[in-house]
Amino acid sequence: MSALRGFRAVFYKEMLHARRDRLAIVFALMMPLMQMVILGTAIDTNVRQVPTVVFDASGANQRDGTALLGTQASRAFIDRLRNTDTYRVYRYVDSDDALNQEMVAGRARVAIKIPLTFARDLLAGRQAQVLVMVDGSDSAVAGQALNVATQVGLDESLKRMLPEGVKPVIDVRPKLMFNPDSRSPNFFLPGLMTVLLLFVTTMLTAFSIVREKERGTLEQLLVTPARPLGIMLGKIMPYFALGLVELVVILLFMRFAFSVPMHGNPLLLVCLTTGYLFVNLTIGLLISTRANSQTEALQLGMMSILPSIFLSGYIFPRDTMPLLFYGMSYLVPATYMVDIARGVILRGAGLAELWGDALVLAVMGLVILLLAARRFQRMIV
Repeated sequence: MSALRGFRAVFYKEMLHARRDRLAIVFALMMPLMQMVILGTAIDTNVRQVPTVVFDASGANQRDGTALLGTQASRAFIDRLRNTDTYRVYRYVDSDDALNQEMVAGRARVAIKIPLTFARDLLAGRQAQVLVMVDGSDSAVAGQALNVATQVGLDESLKRMLPEGVKPVIDVRPKLMFNPDSRSPNFFLPGLMTVLLLFVTTMLTAFSIVREKERGTLEQLLVTPARPLGIMLGKIMPYFALGLVELVVILLFMRFAFSVPMHGNPLLLVCLTTGYLFVNLTIGLLISTRANSQTEALQLGMMSILPSIFLSGYIFPRDTMPLLFYGMSYLVPATYMVDIARGVILRGAGLAELWGDALVLAVMGLVILLLAARRFQRMIV
């Protein structure tokens, strides 16, 4: 086909450049693994062992010289909170001022005060109050800490209200599907894989034509019989192959280093990911036709990467976004890849559930490739 004229020559030329540029190969293969190790081990979305300070005033008449001993009822309540693994009681204080000071100093994220009448109110059948103060500067920790404290209090109330041996009218049996252990790597790493592939494929391709401009070899390429579409495909295919190798390495590392289970077909995941790689490569090509230097290409590349991180649902749920940004998320290729990765890896989804995402990625890649070829044609003219 005349439209693809020059593809083989440009492909061979780009393969030689990629093979000689060992730093780019190391960047493409090793950096994603290093980022996965750092982010996969350092980030835990589950809220556990929140530093907690307690002022137990219910045993104000029982002192050991430094801390309040409390009562049997108050100690049992604190033990129930501690056993949830959400709270880590690191200190008991003996005044409201000391309780507030721990929160102000940032040493405690949660402060619990049990009043003087706590045990007496429980014995008399009256409502006993417990003050739970939570540091709201971290919304994730604050929400989880409040929910657990409320749940423990409600459960304790039901036990005291119902006669012994009588069960609640409604018995809720929760079942956590796809990630029953609530492991953060199981949820976090499939989305992280999407971002890592985005960084490598887009940035490597964004420098391709820019490098030709800076070295002065673009003019030599323009006078050849090669067609713009053939040049575009010839430049992205070596990095496409490199992206596939990186994908396989990431999947193996994810499975055996982080023990993330693969509930779906890994071959299907590789096949569906090819569309995502193609889109990222064409975005890099489009950037390279606009940028005049590698610095400018890097800046434009970051402009395309940041929306992919924040609008794709990788970090923040898309359903909670304002309507404007929710609509913009449909224009982000990573949105569809995050759904594909989590669908295959976590939910065991198949082609019947994910073909729509794959189709959108294929259309996006084709449209962007044609735009890049058109811009390159204008450069020739």
